[in-house]
Amino acid sequence: MKLLTLLICVFSCFSISVSSKKTAIPGQGEGIYRFLINNGCDPKIHFDEFVALNKNKLGKNNTLIKGVSYILPPLTAEAAKSPTLPPNSDANGRKKRKEPLFGKKYDDYTVTSGKLKGATFYVVSGHGGPDCGAIGIADGNEIHEDEYAYDIMLRLARNLMMEGATVHIIIQDRQDGIRDDQILKNNKRETCLGKEIPLNQRNRLQQRCDAINKLYHRSKGGYHRAIFIHLDSRSTKQQMDVFFYCHEKSAAGKRLAETMRTTFGEQYQKHQPGRGFTGTVSSRELFVLSNSEPVSLFTELGNIKNSFDQRRFLLSSNRQALANWLCRGFITDYENNR
Repeated sequence: MKLLTLLICVFSCFSISVSSKKTAIPGQGEGIYRFLINNGCDPKIHFDEFVALNKNKLGKNNTLIKGVSYILPPLTAEAAKSPTLPPNSDANGRKKRKEPLFGKKYDDYTVTSGKLKGATFYVVSGHGGPDCGAIGIADGNEIHEDEYAYDIMLRLARNLMMEGATVHIIIQDRQDGIRDDQILKNNKRETCLGKEIPLNQRNRLQQRCDAINKLYHRSKGGYHRAIFIHLDSRSTKQQMDVFFYCHEKSAAGKRLAETMRTTFGEQYQKHQPGRGFTGTVSSRELFVLSNSEPVSLFTELGNIKNSFDQRRFLLSSNRQALANWLCRGFITDYENNR
């Protein structure tokens, strides 16, 4: 009789556990990142757990499928309580911040860890203002390099801030925040810390280097890294992986680039086993690498004219994945060099 009672108890507990799992169906156009936020989860914390819980229900490249019910990651016991918390903190007592440049959907963020506390970053999206950069065609629409580089840069900046870093967003658009659309409309509003961006290429690049160096000298010392985010333009048939440039005389820059390449290889192996990763690291005498004083990294995220590579930019979930992986690479580099 005791054994029967015990079995009933165990089965009941198991049933309660299974039935208590919270599920939800994604809305129109939602990627994992926005879906988690809309359902009370923190994508920086719960993204990998969500993918693991729903790996058999996700589409290609971890896309959400319309009409499918997905299991949401469980909230912590602390999050379920309602204790008296300090102002500007979440249910776990973590600091809540606001950055208007991220746009209305994403301007609120929470500092979820101190992994990058003490680190300073200068994030720069390629081109902007009067120069849209490379142009591709997707579903009959023009897609412009500066818009996608800017969106990924903002996502990276937000991730870095959530890890406790100080982040200077060098290229800014006061109207465009982080966007979840596939086709990002082009405009010429971008500025360099509020200053109009020159059309002349050399002047444009010098302006952003001067902005970085001025900020760098205000807080020189400690861990400082600059990143320049671009999309390449090659033959429509040429498919390519993310690749990285560093300055030939910067040993720290080369280590950072190598760390990024390793990080991307590991993440592709985790999320797309067997795919492989052919991204490269090389030195190149690029103006921004030669004239920016912090250790700098220049990254090309793919060929904007290649239809396969375009999936890396058009889907907001993939743009977020790129930002996540870049952030992971910076965390590893910081841990190895502080």
